[in-house]
Amino acid sequence: MLSADVCQQARLSRDPRFDGVFFTAVKSTGIFCRSICPAKTPLENNVEYFGTAAAASAAGYRPCLRCRPDSAPGSPAWQGSQTTLQRALRLIDEGALRQSNQAQLADRLGISERYLRQLFKQHLGIAPKQYALHQQVLFAKKLLHETHFPIHQIALMAGFHSIRRFNDAFVKQLQLSPSRIRRNATQPPDGLLTLELSYRPPLAWQSLLAFWQARALDQVEWCTATGYGRSFDWQGHAGSFYVEPGTSNQLRLQLHYPAATEIWSLVRHIRRLLDLDADCTLIEQQLRQHPWFKQQLVTGLRIPGIWSLWEAGVRAILGQQVSITAARTHLNRLVAALGEPLPQQPEKRLFPTAEAVATSDLQMLKLPQARRQTLHDFASLMRQQPDSPPEQWSAIKGIGPWTCSYASLRGQQNTDIWLAGDLGIKKALQQHDDNLNHQHLAPWRSYATLQLWFQTA
Repeated sequence: MLSADVCQQARLSRDPRFDGVFFTAVKSTGIFCRSICPAKTPLENNVEYFGTAAAASAAGYRPCLRCRPDSAPGSPAWQGSQTTLQRALRLIDEGALRQSNQAQLADRLGISERYLRQLFKQHLGIAPKQYALHQQVLFAKKLLHETHFPIHQIALMAGFHSIRRFNDAFVKQLQLSPSRIRRNATQPPDGLLTLELSYRPPLAWQSLLAFWQARALDQVEWCTATGYGRSFDWQGHAGSFYVEPGTSNQLRLQLHYPAATEIWSLVRHIRRLLDLDADCTLIEQQLRQHPWFKQQLVTGLRIPGIWSLWEAGVRAILGQQVSITAARTHLNRLVAALGEPLPQQPEKRLFPTAEAVATSDLQMLKLPQARRQTLHDFASLMRQQPDSPPEQWSAIKGIGPWTCSYASLRGQQNTDIWLAGDLGIKKALQQHDDNLNHQHLAPWRSYATLQLWFQTA
C-alpha cells in the first residue's frame, strides 16, 4: 500500500497511472472511489485509503456510481515476488472456490489453509472467500452497467446459481441493490456481449499488435490495423473474442460465447491474456535503472499471452531452434489438420486439443521424428494431467529449460522469466559491451526479455 502522502497527491491530480493502485473512501458519504473520479475532491481529513476495492467494501463503504470502482484495473504490484498468491488468485478467478472449498484450494497450492488465509490477509486485507465473492459481485455490477441482460441472467454469468443468493451478496458487499444499478444503465442492447476493459496507462498497443501479427495462426487468430481476436475453448464451450482500443484508458471487448455461466472467469482470463493489470510505470522504473533500458525502452509493453498453457507448450516445442516464420508454418499445418471448426463460425478453428494431438501420427508436420515424438509425449502428458506445470515437462525427452520458460512466460503470464538461451536475447546481448546482471531485474525479468526482443525486431 502506498503512503498517505502519495495517495493524496495522486487523487488530487487524478493521475491515471494510479488508477486501481488504491481507493479513496469518503467518511461523510460512505462511498469509495477510484483515484481518477471526476467528483468534487473531498478534504484530506475526511478520507481513508485502501489498497483494494474489496478492503474498502469490507470496511463498510459502497462503490461510487460515477467512477465505478468495479471497472478499475487490478493492482498486483506485489504479485511479481509472490508466486503462490498469484497462482491462488488465478485459480480463484477460474472458479476454484465455486468448484471446491478453501482447504482443497490450499492443497492444490501445496500450502496449509492457515498460510493461505495469512497471504490474503497480508496483501489484500480479506479472506480468500471474501475476495472471490467480491470479484463476482463487482463483475455483476459491471454487467448491470454495460449490458441489458436480465438480472437473473447476469447472476448466472457472474457465477451465482441462485438469484436470492445473488441479491443478498450484492447488497451485503456493495450496499446497493441490482435494480438500482440497472436504472443507471444506458448502453443499448446488441447481439453480443460488449464490455470495456480498463487498464493503467501507458499501453504499447501497436507494438503488441505487431507481435501477435507476426505469430498469428490462420483461422485461430486474426489481427486488424487496430485490434486482435482469436477463437478459444473455455470449460467445454467454444467461442471467440475481438479487442480494440475504446474510450480513454480502456479496450473494447466483443465476446461471442454461448454459455450463460462462467462469463466472470472468462473475462478475467482475457484480462490476463492481455496483461491489463500490469503496472508498467512501476515495472519500467526498475528497468530504467539498468543502462541498457535508459535509452531503449518500449513504454507500456505488456506480456502478450497465449490462451492456455497447453497451447503455449506446443508453440514452444514447434518453435525450438527455428525462425518465427517456420514455427508458424508448422503450427498452421497442425491447426489445419486437427483444429475443430467453431460451431457458429465455421470459417474459424479452435487450437487442437491434447487428445487430438496425442492420437495423431503427426505426419502433417515436416519435422524430424524425434521432434514429433516430443510433441506426442507432451500431448499425452497434458491429456492425462491438464494442470501439469512447466517445471514437470523437462522429464520429456526434447523439452529443455527454454521450452518450459517460454511456455511459462506466455502461457502463465509469469512476470519473472529470463530466457537466457533464446536466440533473440543472445543477439541483443551481442549488441552490448557489458553483461546484463538479470538478477537485478527481478521480479520483472519477463518484461526485460520482451524489451530485448523488441530491440532486435
